[in-house]
Amino acid sequence: MSSTVSADDQAGGRGNQAMTWLCLRGRDREIVVVREALDAVRGGRGACVVVEGASGVGKSRLLGELDGMARRLGFDVVSVRADELDQYAAGAALLSALQSSNGSDRAAAAATDDQRLWLLDSITDALEDRAQRAPVAVVVDDAQWADPATLFVLRTLPGRLAASPVLWVLAVRSDTERPIVARVREDLERLGARWMTLGPLPQQDLQCIAADVLGASPSPALARLLRSVAGNPFLAIELVRAFADTDIVKMEAGEASLLHNGIPSSFRRSIAGRLDRLPEDAVRLLQIGSVLGREFDLSTAARMLGRHVGSLLSGVEVALNAGLISADGPRLAFRHDLIRQAVHENLPLAVRTALHWEAADSLRAVGARSGEVAWHVVMSGGPVDDDAVTAMTTAVREMSSSAPDAAADLAQRVAGLLPPQDEHRISLLIDAAEYLGRTRRIHEALDLVDATLTVGLEPLQEAYLRLVAAEIHQAAGDDAAAMTHLQQALKLSALPPELSVRLLKTKATGHVYLGDITAAEQTDTGLVEAAYQSHDPAVVVSAMVFQSQTFFYRGHLTRAVELAEEATTRRAGTQSGALYLRPPRIPALWLATVLTTTDWLADTERILREGQREAEALGLGWSLPHWHATRACALLEQGALDDAAVEAEASLMIANELEITLPNPQARSVLALVEIRRGDLAAARDHLRAAEASSGTTQRYGPWVALARAGLADAEGEEGEAAALTRSFASRELTRLLAVPPSHWPGIVRIALGDEDLSVAQAVSGALHSLTAQDESRQTIGAVRAHVNGLLHRDPRALLSAITGYRSTGRPLALAAACEDLGELMAASTNTTSAIPYFEEAGQLASAAGARRDQERIRRRLRRLGVRTAPVRHHMASPQGLGSLTESEQKLIPLVVQGLTNRAIADRLYVSVHTVNTHMKHIFTKLGINSRVELTRLAIERGTHRGARRQ
Repeated sequence: MSSTVSADDQAGGRGNQAMTWLCLRGRDREIVVVREALDAVRGGRGACVVVEGASGVGKSRLLGELDGMARRLGFDVVSVRADELDQYAAGAALLSALQSSNGSDRAAAAATDDQRLWLLDSITDALEDRAQRAPVAVVVDDAQWADPATLFVLRTLPGRLAASPVLWVLAVRSDTERPIVARVREDLERLGARWMTLGPLPQQDLQCIAADVLGASPSPALARLLRSVAGNPFLAIELVRAFADTDIVKMEAGEASLLHNGIPSSFRRSIAGRLDRLPEDAVRLLQIGSVLGREFDLSTAARMLGRHVGSLLSGVEVALNAGLISADGPRLAFRHDLIRQAVHENLPLAVRTALHWEAADSLRAVGARSGEVAWHVVMSGGPVDDDAVTAMTTAVREMSSSAPDAAADLAQRVAGLLPPQDEHRISLLIDAAEYLGRTRRIHEALDLVDATLTVGLEPLQEAYLRLVAAEIHQAAGDDAAAMTHLQQALKLSALPPELSVRLLKTKATGHVYLGDITAAEQTDTGLVEAAYQSHDPAVVVSAMVFQSQTFFYRGHLTRAVELAEEATTRRAGTQSGALYLRPPRIPALWLATVLTTTDWLADTERILREGQREAEALGLGWSLPHWHATRACALLEQGALDDAAVEAEASLMIANELEITLPNPQARSVLALVEIRRGDLAAARDHLRAAEASSGTTQRYGPWVALARAGLADAEGEEGEAAALTRSFASRELTRLLAVPPSHWPGIVRIALGDEDLSVAQAVSGALHSLTAQDESRQTIGAVRAHVNGLLHRDPRALLSAITGYRSTGRPLALAAACEDLGELMAASTNTTSAIPYFEEAGQLASAAGARRDQERIRRRLRRLGVRTAPVRHHMASPQGLGSLTESEQKLIPLVVQGLTNRAIADRLYVSVHTVNTHMKHIFTKLGINSRVELTRLAIERGTHRGARRQ
């Protein structure tokens, strides 16, 4: 793929130099659309334009016109042009184009199995930085051939950068059948991209083009012949040139076929006729070049011809003089891909496939890009030898980190060239299933697993495949299905020890997910002891996390924290360890989960912030939705409803961008709980429907979904349904209760008692007795136990003890609930006056947290006691509503006015850039604006750019 970023690089740099001096004809409507898009971007908003049409219809010429218009308006133009060989290339040409002009803005991610988020963030940072200085136009020509990573970026960033002055322009052939291009089309249409389909030009415009080429009006005979090109301007130019130079026009007298799936036979005959008049050296050079691609290296062509480079110079000169190729860059290039296609299609099929095979062999010998070699192997149609398989497998694995779905498609295509029982074929299919499992194409991945299991695998192959299937099921939340594959795999004979250990570790983790800690401990069978003897730090860290999990769910919180802290410390000493661990087994992520239950809740902010920034730096994009969801849970526990919602939304946003198998139901449950507190029960229902749809058969997040469903039913007055939903917590085993933070436990008891269900309350109380007996020093657990006992026994002294305990735990909504419960108990007695201060404190805490529904309920109770309070303030979003912004959102405004990018704001505030992205979306929605320019103007007008105060 070629790229241009220099301000001096005009449209001629697109490989169509011979046409750039001609006036653009017949595209007035399209120019209007282009001008409107440029004006919108100059106004501060993002825009996207897609130009579609057949080859030769003028897409590149229109992009060249846009390029010139943009530069004249002061745009920073970044251009890339794809080549057919780029379809299997690893890396993103767009990122390379951005970095080539001013160096890399961010250090390359470590070698990880998933660099998609690092790729998106790197390009976002580069474009935002450029957009601070000038509006940016990103122009991608022949996008139907772009590398998969660039296509992934084109699907995602136009939406993410919609508020930045960035214009995205793509040219794509209308007859492309590449599935990933179809997904780009769907996503851009959903984002509202302007779509322009370039159709055939009218006869009048073709005659004007002919006059431009000839310098005089075409003769009536030539004008009639122009009808044979079916309105295609490139073919019209070629026909006119042929008429002007030779009598080859006689070959064009017949009617040309329309441009649908190929090129007109008349044009192929025209090119063949031109080749007939060239020397043999030039003809052979062009034929080999047509096999190598639109751009080709002369030394590679020489090797395939068995010649020295110097002996080809005369042929190169003839081809240049004939206007068939150009030599403006480091490689020779066909002047238009239609010329290359015509030369290529004039070769007999058997010759073409043989030459592609030879090209693959020649390129592999000199260490060419594996993606380039892979394209030639696929074009040759097989069969393939071991060396070719090795090259293809390398291409697949290089592509997998940035475009796993495309890597899976290539792996399956290569596997189709191999015999059914070939070990390389099975390995490729296992890789394909693993890569598909990283995307939303989970059903395809599991179907591929099932199909591959039927072909009679060796035990080692079957074990690896079942391990992949188990990991896919676990990622999707179907832990029971994962366990089935693991049990089948462990029954196989003669497995190597390292594979057996991986299977057992995954099985033990599955038991933890399913809440069966006894089974997890039984799976150990010396596994932990053996892990501690390993020289691989990742194995030791994994064992520590597993032990911490089992201690935690047994109620030994102190020991769980100690092991999680030690695992986190050891993890900090090695980068490799992160590559083998999945959430929640990343040490810092698990440590934050444990601390959320303890008196060290405040420490979770630092641990999550540092751990998440490290994960971003390492390119561990797949883990980030879990970091944000865990932070949302911790913030919810701290009573920061607005910030908890932002983190949960960021989790879902990243999962959507990366097409992770299923969004985290925990994040949806947090959002539902927040909306219940705010009083928006309709929004809570929507989040719960999404949570239930994505959780499937999972046990892992079941407690969170059950908690939110019970809370919603209670808020809607469905006391019986709400109480029934709490019964899943009615076990004296701690596993399910500890799956949610402790401030929610009294709420579970309160809902159960509302329907006079003592069993749940007694079970939770019993579990808390067991927990406090094991960890007596835990103030938080002690306060929760007192709160539960106060509700269960209607004991004001216990509730007062809970209030005292909560005051130093940093859980304001738990404190508010205890105050309200004590107020209710006192109000029900004769001592109603004493209830008022507790209700007032509860109301103040609810107001500070933004829990409007709680605040309204407490206000009604105070009114019944004769106390009048101010009405609950409901934030209204409007174009003038700066007061509707949260404290965190207001902190961003002066930084935006200063011209900081989202990345720079994140660094300044020491938060994730994805948190900033989510805040910015909320700000735009609340203020009814669409760009940073509008926000800056409004902030200056309102005087909010000097600080983050409320208006």
